[in-house]
Amino acid sequence: MKFKLEDLTVYFPYERMYPEQYTYMLELKHSLDAKGHCLLEMPTGTGKTVTLLSLITSYQLQHPEVGKLVYCTRTVPEMEKVLEELKNLVKFREEDAGVKAPILALGLSSRKNMCVHSQVREEGSRESVDAKCRKLTASWVREKVTVGDAGDGGSASGEGGGAAHELCEFYEEYESKGSEAILPPGVYTLDDLKVFGEQRRWCPYFLARHMISYANVIVYNYQYMLDPKVSALVSKELERECVVVFDEAHNIDNVCIEALSVNLRQQTLENATRSITRLKNKIEDAKATDAQRLSDEYNRLVRGLAQQGAIPQGGEEWLSNPALPQDILREAVPGNIRRAEHFMAFLRRFVDHLKERLGCQAFQSENPTSFLDRLRNTTQIDAKSLKFCYDRLQSLMKTLEIVDTDDYYGLSLVADFGTLVGTYDRGFAIIIEPYDERLPSVPDPVIQLSCLDSSLAVRPVFEKFQSVVITSGTLSPIDLYPKILNFHPVVIRSLNMTLARDCICPVILTKGADQMPVSSAFEMRNDPGVVRNYGKLLVDLSAVVPDGIVCFFVSYLYMDSIVSQWSDMGILRDIMQNKLVFIETQDVVETTLALDNYRRACDCGRGAIFFSVARGKVAEGIDFDRHYGRCVVMFGVPYQYTLSRILRARLEYLRETFQISESDFLAFDAVRQAAQCVGRVIRSKADYGLMIFADRRYARPDKRDKLPGWITKHIQHGNLNLSEDMLIQVAAQFMRSMAQPFDQRANEEILLSEEQLIGMQRGVIGR
Repeated sequence: MKFKLEDLTVYFPYERMYPEQYTYMLELKHSLDAKGHCLLEMPTGTGKTVTLLSLITSYQLQHPEVGKLVYCTRTVPEMEKVLEELKNLVKFREEDAGVKAPILALGLSSRKNMCVHSQVREEGSRESVDAKCRKLTASWVREKVTVGDAGDGGSASGEGGGAAHELCEFYEEYESKGSEAILPPGVYTLDDLKVFGEQRRWCPYFLARHMISYANVIVYNYQYMLDPKVSALVSKELERECVVVFDEAHNIDNVCIEALSVNLRQQTLENATRSITRLKNKIEDAKATDAQRLSDEYNRLVRGLAQQGAIPQGGEEWLSNPALPQDILREAVPGNIRRAEHFMAFLRRFVDHLKERLGCQAFQSENPTSFLDRLRNTTQIDAKSLKFCYDRLQSLMKTLEIVDTDDYYGLSLVADFGTLVGTYDRGFAIIIEPYDERLPSVPDPVIQLSCLDSSLAVRPVFEKFQSVVITSGTLSPIDLYPKILNFHPVVIRSLNMTLARDCICPVILTKGADQMPVSSAFEMRNDPGVVRNYGKLLVDLSAVVPDGIVCFFVSYLYMDSIVSQWSDMGILRDIMQNKLVFIETQDVVETTLALDNYRRACDCGRGAIFFSVARGKVAEGIDFDRHYGRCVVMFGVPYQYTLSRILRARLEYLRETFQISESDFLAFDAVRQAAQCVGRVIRSKADYGLMIFADRRYARPDKRDKLPGWITKHIQHGNLNLSEDMLIQVAAQFMRSMAQPFDQRANEEILLSEEQLIGMQRGVIGR
């Protein structure tokens, strides 16, 4: 439908919309009008994606001065879903609304997800695909093949084998077209780009990178915007007027912290040592065969041109500097690391120092300043030289024409570590652990440079773009996000869900049928009584809940422990008489197979239970809609491991810098994870599901009040403190009521038609 939202004409691809969608559009429009940032929580299953796309693309149409829509998602399936929704919207605009304004929208992902070269795409890891691609597309490789064609008959066919150097025919064809290599207007998913690339014999990855400058809508991963190493390559040229959306952003602070954190283990440093030896040999070879190359690089570094495009670019580009753009020094590289052999000696001293620090037998924690003081006293390495560590390594790798970058991954991490620790003196901690405290008998030394301030990575985004939208279904308590991300939104709003029937039933289980309290608290989690009560709950639920049940545990360790005890008690056998049981593991292939079989069991009517873990892959990215998730059980409160030294350092930093207490942040983080888990079962208003918070601590106001409003609104007073037998009665009654035919007319009564929206607009104008 087409309607007026204040002074904006909005194109929405459905005949009706929910009231919360209208409110969401209104708040979003106000933030765009104010050219400011906004923070919006919209309940899961209420059409958030299509609402965002409809409003922002309509705003772009009426306000040409507004730049691109940059839509950031967490996973490739979410990216594909956004682009499919956009296809429907564009089709409606063109065919039904008669809007002929062309639009170009595309998704961008890693080479591994976009490559069409038959040999390269077969590589296992993302790093291997990147390295193989560089071997075929680097400027010096292409130059050698061109010379070889004239001299000794080298191959440039790309997919053929047998030549000393071969090229990628898709990249060559794309390069040969130059400015003619463009995408016609349309909406392109990753599969669409790959099909288009195969048809034209163009590389879809480099084509998509090139077309970002011309696109109206770009959909890609958070890292392309937040990680300085990637964003400097992909997002650097985006204009200030762009509208940036972070969808499913409830964990955005953790993504920001991961983008600026580095872990170094023993095998990483050993790999770095081997890489230094290989580089040293290559430098000696280069001196003997082509000393001019090293001399030219030295002269560039003297003039400070390492970051100014003096080095030829092809498909060999490396990730950019790990520091944030405004923190990168714009000056000549220090004299003590300009010559290649001096830089190798510098790196060897640095790696040896890290190995020495890694050999300690006690836990150590320090800030960057004290780490640098000790480094300078031991090795004479200063902070300024470390700041240039990554850029200097990148320059040397290009000068030596190295393309198998995955072999140098350890050295690259060491350079990351050095650049970050040399650049920042606040907001970071260096923590050295000889073993994991949870497994003290297993030596696993690690040096962790941990970012403590999530606002560091996202600050350049808020400063560069005039409108940034942070949205999710689980942002409560919403007022904490502006503090931990250190920004000032012009709109903050948490929306409720309008329902034709009470299709969600949140309940809090506080005690078992024997009236003993249940909890995953450390002092109670291994109590046989608690384990037995949790098991009896699941046995009884499996008898009254049809189809699929999803259970979330607080950690893999706790899940393994409790399932093992259930097996010894015979509880697992009783459960499997009613439903089959499938378990998420830390292996992606095993988990994918388990999910597939779980769905097959639900489809055939046998019914199944899926055991999963909060903060895991399933909790973050898999929907259990319809009969795949009629009930979800959250066993315990998913707190982080509170003895983690990294967590303790971050809590101390939050308390000192943002005045956020430890208990507030820990409760906020645990409850948002629990809300994310239970929200997996409701993906539309025609869906229904039972949400069980199985821990007595959820009954406390300090936990319950941190749940999203659209969940707490539906917790009846009598369901705040249930025992197991009472809960089973509530579950049976809820399932019976939901089994009645869904009255579609009742649902339509809460939907807003085009006529109602026009009437609402007239009422606003009349006032």
